Amino acid sequence: MITFAVPFYRGTDYLERAVRSAVAQTAPDWRLVVSDDSPDGSGAAVVARVGDARVSYHRNPHTLGMAGNWNRCLDLADSPLVTLLHADDELLPNYAAVMTAAAHPDAAAMYCRAVVVGPEGKPTFSLADRVKGLIAPRTAGPTRLAGPAGIAALLRGNFITCPTVCYRTDRLRDRRFDPRWRFVLDLDFFTRLLAAGDVIVGLPDTAYAYRRHAGNATAEYTETLLRFDEEAALYDELAAEARQRGRGWEAVRRAGRGKRIVRLHLLYRAAADLVRGRLTAAAAKLSRLTEIAR
Repeated sequence: MITFAVPFYRGTDYLERAVRSAVAQTAPDWRLVVSDDSPDGSGAAVVARVGDARVSYHRNPHTLGMAGNWNRCLDLADSPLVTLLHADDELLPNYAAVMTAAAHPDAAAMYCRAVVVGPEGKPTFSLADRVKGLIAPRTAGPTRLAGPAGIAALLRGNFITCPTVCYRTDRLRDRRFDPRWRFVLDLDFFTRLLAAGDVIVGLPDTAYAYRRHAGNATAEYTETLLRFDEEAALYDELAAEARQRGRGWEAVRRAGRGKRIVRLHLLYRAAADLVRGRLTAAAAKLSRLTEIAR
């Protein structure tokens, strides 16, 4: 019914926790495949150690990179539903049950709420994730994102926790993540789905544990400012597309041109650097803020 496809590159301790969280699902109708993009094939030992027949292993013949491995994960799924379970996260025991029971056959993708945990798996505070909760649409039940209104909502702040998303393979067809991106490949993919007329549904259930730690890609790309460069480029692309589409896309054009959430995040990071006495890092962020605001 559902495939958990794990794009793995490094961190076997976290990988084992991720795989075992699948084994602990209350709904039994699932399979898991580890798509190993590591240089040493270290994921194989984890799969062997878990020893569950529903867990399989695939090693890429050469390094595919993030987008390439995510796409390989989609290719490996042979079930109606597929979730890209990040190798440093964990599923809560109800995840498979929540997604397989969700009655939204018209949705190309569904996402759920997540708890944020630290390196050891304990709940932790994250300002970024708190902000996501504040800017997410407030609805009594499921949230439906569609068309330019859905795109504009995501550009005001991407409130979808990317690895919680479960995709319907028949609606994705041959659509895949764009290898141009390393950070915004999820936001780019979501907006392309919506622009093509697909629907994304947010479920009110909490069924995923998203791990924040210094070694993950998000932390790295925030420190190097790559995330802000990619966000600004994607927002510009979407603003240009909205301008071409014209009527009905005004909100997308305004959100894309304004880049409000990107600028606020840069300003917050620069202020945090100043408080810590990291003057060079703060100056770099303020300089990037000036460039983005032009």
